[in-house]
Amino acid sequence: MITFLLGIALLIVGYFTYGKVVERIFGVKEERPTPAYVNQDGVDYLPMSTPRNSLIQLLNIAGTGPVFGPIMGALYGPVAFLWIVIGCIFAGAVHDYLTGMISIRNKGAHLPELASKFFGKSMRHLVNAFAVLLLLLVGTVFVSTPASLLHVLMDGQVALGILIAAIFIYYILATLLPVDKIIGRLYPYFGAILLVSSLGVGIGLIVTGAPIPELSLQNFHPENMPVLPLIFFTITCGALSGFHATQTPIISRTIQREKQGRKIFYGMMIAEGIIAMIWAAAAMSLVGSYGGLNEMLNAGGPGAVVTEVSTLLLGAIGGTIAVLGVVVLPITSGDTAFRSARMIIAEYFQIAQKKISRRLWIALPLFAVSVALTQIDFNILWRYFSWANQGTAVIALFVGAMYLYIARKNYWIALIPGAFMLVMVITYILNAEIGFRFPMTASWIGSFICSGAILILFFRAAKKARANNMPLEVDVSGFKHSA
Repeated sequence: MITFLLGIALLIVGYFTYGKVVERIFGVKEERPTPAYVNQDGVDYLPMSTPRNSLIQLLNIAGTGPVFGPIMGALYGPVAFLWIVIGCIFAGAVHDYLTGMISIRNKGAHLPELASKFFGKSMRHLVNAFAVLLLLLVGTVFVSTPASLLHVLMDGQVALGILIAAIFIYYILATLLPVDKIIGRLYPYFGAILLVSSLGVGIGLIVTGAPIPELSLQNFHPENMPVLPLIFFTITCGALSGFHATQTPIISRTIQREKQGRKIFYGMMIAEGIIAMIWAAAAMSLVGSYGGLNEMLNAGGPGAVVTEVSTLLLGAIGGTIAVLGVVVLPITSGDTAFRSARMIIAEYFQIAQKKISRRLWIALPLFAVSVALTQIDFNILWRYFSWANQGTAVIALFVGAMYLYIARKNYWIALIPGAFMLVMVITYILNAEIGFRFPMTASWIGSFICSGAILILFFRAAKKARANNMPLEVDVSGFKHSA
């Protein structure tokens, strides 16, 4: 219990300390107008309040990641707490803040456009394909998981196919309509369910004196799966997730002032880390044993653990509310996943999104592909999602490091976590069944060699960009507004 409470306390302290350090290094400009005003179009670009933006950001980035990921990561034992706390403060929140703020300085640009600007046009095509693939996987996973949870919650009285169709219809509307029409209006209610359910489980753990294990570096995984690098691909949301880099530009187009960035981008990542701590603790302490947790995951997946924990802690009614809170998470990330995909494709082909017909012809093929992907086994989808997710995180951190390097600021705050995860991503690709299946020792050696070469190329490109005085932001000096 002490490790659990201390971890949550450190996350909160991290927001007020390291969060301010990151904000100071980046250097906000309160006088600089944001894209919400400069590029206002009434669809994607429009100013919204800080509370609304914060809640939308939290729901956008959360998904089932800070629930399902920590539940599966709990198999490794309390070392999961360590990665959530350190990863969230020094990697995930930095990743989210820098991505959001650099996007604000560049007309609300998405990651492919930022990668193109800082690493060359060839990277634009690669990252664009990478980002759209990731978003399609996220959107598909976040159709099937909430539908499955609702199907169980309703005792199978509503057919799974009908629930999937209903969620798809909602996603289509949320993708096509202006951001303030559905997302901006429904998210306050979704957020209330999320907060009540998460706090309910967290308070339940404390009140009942749940036997939450204390910190240990021992690997408790029943199948003896290696902690490194697998834990970084099991617990992503709640620690570090490249998916967030696809979501922050949604809010960078609606934020009113740059000073709001730390609360919205850094702060909501810390909130997600707290959610991850709660569910990791619940999975470790309430299922009986790591072997029992593994059996439950193999039999019914993370959703079964959610239902078991929620009912055990909160009873039938409270448990139902808690499960609904978990249902809300993927739905509120799935809708913005498809929305982000539409925006990225529109940005790539320079298609204005003012007319709904232009939004429609981009969105419909995305949903057609997603429907086809729902026929693939969830576990296979999740493996590819985890790899693509952390690969995207590395790209986003390197973009942040490049921006700070050119600006002659402390770029190490982004480059250190970026380089660390680069090693883990390459090791995973070289060793995993979905990769090259090299022996682990060879995979580690190969990853260090490849990562070293990439870092050399990074510094060469960074020095050249600095020498050429690459512009870091879009000029908005001629724009005047009264906000």
